[in-house]
Amino acid sequence: VEGLDVWMTHIGGYPGRYSVEVKKEILSNPPKLFITGHSHILKVMFDKKIECLHINPGAAGNSGWHRVKTLAKFAISNGKIQDLEVIEIGNR
Repeated sequence: VEGLDVWMTHIGGYPGRYSVEVKKEILSNPPKLFITGHSHILKVMFDKKIECLHINPGAAGNSGWHRVKTLAKFAISNGKIQDLEVIEIGNR
């Protein structure tokens, strides 16, 4: 996307705790941006080991155990992630 390698999957884990399904590939061929979900826990972390930004935007819907609906908004331009915002959109 705009010169940036992006990988998006539902279940992927987190830096240091990647899921079995993605661990081998992400460590051998890491993207610059890894977007996951599943946990409904908002997290933005940089994995220094593989030089990759990990984003879990949380959950924007009403299903699940989260109390606050969240999302992440950003732009990609010329291979760079810009203007990253974490947005709370209200209680579930």
